[in-house]
Amino acid sequence: MEVPEYISTLIPYPPGKPIEELEREYGVKNPIKLASNENPFGPSPRAQEAIQHIIPNLHRYPDGSGYYLKNALAKKYQVNPGNIVLGNGSNELIDFLVRVFVREGDEVISSHPSFLVYQKMVQIVGGKNVVLPLTGFTHDLDAISNAVSERTRLIFLDNPNNPTGTVISREAFETFLDHLPQGLLVVLDEAYGEYVRGDYTPRGQEYIGRDKRVVTLRTFSKAYGLAGLRVGFGLMDEEIAGLLERVRQPFNVNAVAQVAALAALDDAEHLDKTLENTWSEAERMKRSLEDMGCEVLPGHTNFMLIRIKRDAVEIYKKMLKKGVIIRAMNSYDLPDYIRITIGLPEENDRFLEALQVTLNDAEAGV
Repeated sequence: MEVPEYISTLIPYPPGKPIEELEREYGVKNPIKLASNENPFGPSPRAQEAIQHIIPNLHRYPDGSGYYLKNALAKKYQVNPGNIVLGNGSNELIDFLVRVFVREGDEVISSHPSFLVYQKMVQIVGGKNVVLPLTGFTHDLDAISNAVSERTRLIFLDNPNNPTGTVISREAFETFLDHLPQGLLVVLDEAYGEYVRGDYTPRGQEYIGRDKRVVTLRTFSKAYGLAGLRVGFGLMDEEIAGLLERVRQPFNVNAVAQVAALAALDDAEHLDKTLENTWSEAERMKRSLEDMGCEVLPGHTNFMLIRIKRDAVEIYKKMLKKGVIIRAMNSYDLPDYIRITIGLPEENDRFLEALQVTLNDAEAGV
């Protein structure tokens, strides 16, 4: 069967193994997963209660307009409901943007290392990925600006960046926008935006009504603990939102996801607990990791990028045998770095203990 080369050469996204399979394969008990940047507290209690209430009505189709969730989001971000597009995770919003604005041969600029899904979505439609290296582990806005051509349609900036956790400054972003032409969109992917403190970095919703080129992506998968339900949203100019709505499938955000997200938005206590744990544990873990001789990149997320000065895949495999699942960064061209989710204090203690033993064994040649 003949397919375009840009499809046949596409590498599928590599899924991780289920925890149950790791228990069977490695014979470990109660493994902890610190590889996917999930909320260690789980979903909000209010979200769990809302899910229970909707179960008897799951024979009904979901609200195709997402009316209540859109209105709640509009109130939170001080925009109009027409500025919001809901997605099956923020990944689907990336898909919408690429399908609407990118044709075969068009260019899309992103960075490396960065979120891998941008490049995959562009390749699916036959677009050309223009991928520029980070500088100082942060998006190189000058290089991106210089790379813009008449074929450029989208620029993806994950802010904070995944996997580095770094952010761009508000001043640099404003200067960057001033030098861009009007015929393209800048996508600020703020999947980890809740974890950022202060006003050093731009917030995408601030540009609605000011600069229609800025599109912001957000998700309920990280700070809100709803990764398993896949619900995200975009904030953008109403004209852009209207175009994305044309390619959105009916009922793309299921009924359970909508009620859970709505309830999670209303649970400030759960969100505050999540953020406080992340910030305090990040500081504690940084000190312990540096005492081990590791280098910890300053970040603004619920994960840490750590240079262990050893082969990351080897350390990853040895940590698996200790029941601790981390992420080796070799696929991001960072062969001696790992990325770990900031978990609960007891999970973090277990990670630190296992890593110390593993590094000691590696030093001793065990």
